[in-house]
Amino acid sequence: MVRCPECSVEIDVDEDEVEEGEILSCPECEVEIEVVQVHPVRLNVISDEDEDEKEAEGDEKDVLETDALTEEEDEVE
Repeated sequence: MVRCPECSVEIDVDEDEVEEGEILSCPECEVEIEVVQVHPVRLNVISDEDEDEKEAEGDEKDVLETDALTEEEDEVE
């Protein structure tokens, strides 16, 4: 048993059935929680700021990949 980092309610999580990076939802406060460690299970609340940062990182990565492709195309010509 682990506790929700937000409201401290017990959450039934079997460490053999979850994977690191998996997203769970608290049955009490309904906050989204990420499994950050499996043995023993550790959970972190996913805040809106975390999601915004991940989206920004993804957007930045897309731009970098596009720039790299453009440079490769320039070299071919």
